[in-house]
Amino acid sequence: MTTTTPEAAPVRARPANRWRAWTLAVICLTAALLYVWKIGNGQLGNSYYSGAVKSMTQSFTNFLFGSFDPYGVVTVDKPPMSLWPQVVSVWIFGYHGWALLLPQAIEGVAAVFLLHRTVRRWAGEKVALLAALILALTPITVAVNRDNNTDSLLVLLLVAAAYAVTRSIQDSTGRGRTGWLLCCAFLVGCGFLTKMLQAWIVLPAFVLAYLVGSTAPVKRRLLDLCGAAVVLFAASFWWVALHDWWPGDKPAIGGSTDGSAWDLVFGYNGFGRVFGQEGPGAAGPPPGAQPPPGGTTGATVTDQSSGLTRMFAGEVGGQISWLLPLSLFVLLVVAVTGVRRITAKRPGLPAERAGWFLWGGWLVVTGLVFSYAQGIWHSYYTTMLAPAVAAVAAAGLVRLWRAYRDTDAPAWVLLPVAVAISAAWAFVLVSVEPSWFGWTRWAVLLVAAVAIAGLVGGRLWPDRRRGLGRPAFAAGCAALLLTPAVWSAAAANDAVSGMPLAGPMKNRPQVQNLPGGGMIMTGGSGGGDNRTLSGLQERILDYVQRHNGNAGIDLAVHGAQEAAPFLMHTDATVVGLGGFMGSDNTPSVDQLRRWVADGTLKFVMANAKKDPNAPATAPRLLGGTGPAQQERQQWIEQNCAVVDPAAYGGSADGDKGSGPMGSGPMGGGPMGGAKSLYQCG
Repeated sequence: MTTTTPEAAPVRARPANRWRAWTLAVICLTAALLYVWKIGNGQLGNSYYSGAVKSMTQSFTNFLFGSFDPYGVVTVDKPPMSLWPQVVSVWIFGYHGWALLLPQAIEGVAAVFLLHRTVRRWAGEKVALLAALILALTPITVAVNRDNNTDSLLVLLLVAAAYAVTRSIQDSTGRGRTGWLLCCAFLVGCGFLTKMLQAWIVLPAFVLAYLVGSTAPVKRRLLDLCGAAVVLFAASFWWVALHDWWPGDKPAIGGSTDGSAWDLVFGYNGFGRVFGQEGPGAAGPPPGAQPPPGGTTGATVTDQSSGLTRMFAGEVGGQISWLLPLSLFVLLVVAVTGVRRITAKRPGLPAERAGWFLWGGWLVVTGLVFSYAQGIWHSYYTTMLAPAVAAVAAAGLVRLWRAYRDTDAPAWVLLPVAVAISAAWAFVLVSVEPSWFGWTRWAVLLVAAVAIAGLVGGRLWPDRRRGLGRPAFAAGCAALLLTPAVWSAAAANDAVSGMPLAGPMKNRPQVQNLPGGGMIMTGGSGGGDNRTLSGLQERILDYVQRHNGNAGIDLAVHGAQEAAPFLMHTDATVVGLGGFMGSDNTPSVDQLRRWVADGTLKFVMANAKKDPNAPATAPRLLGGTGPAQQERQQWIEQNCAVVDPAAYGGSADGDKGSGPMGSGPMGGGPMGGAKSLYQCG
């Protein structure tokens, strides 16, 4: 008799697993809606990067090095990796606002998803889902992922690196362990090519996590780290070396003093961000300078002074600090528990310990570096803290819940205390500007009070612990996320701006002093209203194109901010003298002289000749008038003739215009003040 074995029935996912998968899908969809809502309303994001993206589509060299202008004179002041996806998107969809912003939204959703996968390997599914939700609802992260700054890709790469090091720690095979660690180093190196040394801030946390969490012999761990260091340096510096060794024509590196990428790494955009350096050739306000219109040169509403309170104060606090007190409280509890476990000689799980070192180290080290950074620093940088805050807060809440639920020790009180601390801090943050969704502070207090009452009641009446404890814990989580969720929704409903911020401070541009006399603009749009050219800009461009002959450059203007509108809205070849701040020595006076001599350049929009009796005024934006800009201005005045403003419909007393970031016909350039069109040669 022949018997047949019936085919095995297909394995079906358990309902609980399907529920978790659907929950993650809903979280990612929520993040996607927050990041893409209304991004196609005509805004082009940060004009500096948006103009560069269009220039990068013009040639391979422009693409490779991130040239700001189509002529390939100077790059943006960062490596170009974050702009490459935007260029590809523009190649596919055309040059539109949503094509520029879509890559960042995708990167943001990918970071949420990847954070879930990383935390799940460390602390389980429930913690991972809560961490993903917290990251998705972090206000500054929503604002950043709706813009085209560099930070969206940086965060994604660092979360991916955290995933790789987590896999390395948990891998039981030597080859897999080493391979994942090398992958982590490569991803951090890619982060370096996105925002330079900022990506390396997390390295101490990654190294420490691997050392304390890996089960490999100590010698093997050290060898693995040495190999990872080699990969890190190769992945970080290949582009820097390529620019230095490039045999043909190449754009100078924006923000450097000598046009090299090495100078940028170790200068203004590297160590200068930490220890204080305004930029290449930057100078402070002239003696006797008066405050610019609409701003101040002293203390502002936004308190960004360095120190331990920076992450909690003013504008910065509303971006990231909602769950910072909770996270620090959790780390303190974990540290005390760890010390007690060591003294009791009860070893814990290495992988679990490594996770706390990884995410806790990321949070503490990054927070300290940001708190004490002396150079140019913006509030939106704090989005780099968001994954660590999300992981630590989620793991901490679940850990405190288990202590509340499973033990009879006094440790159960830690959960209601954590809810109370977080709710109180949310009340403080909202109270800074109660006109901005001020009702949420009372809602948070009410929900938190109900949650705390339920948690306490569940302990006083043990037979009701399950019935009261679970809903109370859920209410506590809702109280902690209520205001960040409201602020995130508000950020998603706002127009995209060049300086991503969430909350009531985003529409209040302020000028603030920096060490050494420079300035920084906080709040406001940063990139200005970049949806169209002004009438004066159109008339100037029309005039120079009609009289340019065969010149390779249609128009040169001061700084990237003045050049950006032309790059975004026309196909004209416009260059920004001096890079982003106008203070780079690119092009030099010698280069200007050669351009004029060979007919490459005929028209320059520069500062009008100064009235010697006029009072000195302070610059509107960071940087000021460095020596290189002053030399260019002097050469232009001596070798070029002022075009009669009537020829292009300008003003007889110099064209001032009115841009959102200051005066000037270019939409508000770094110098402000009256401008003149000069014809050279």
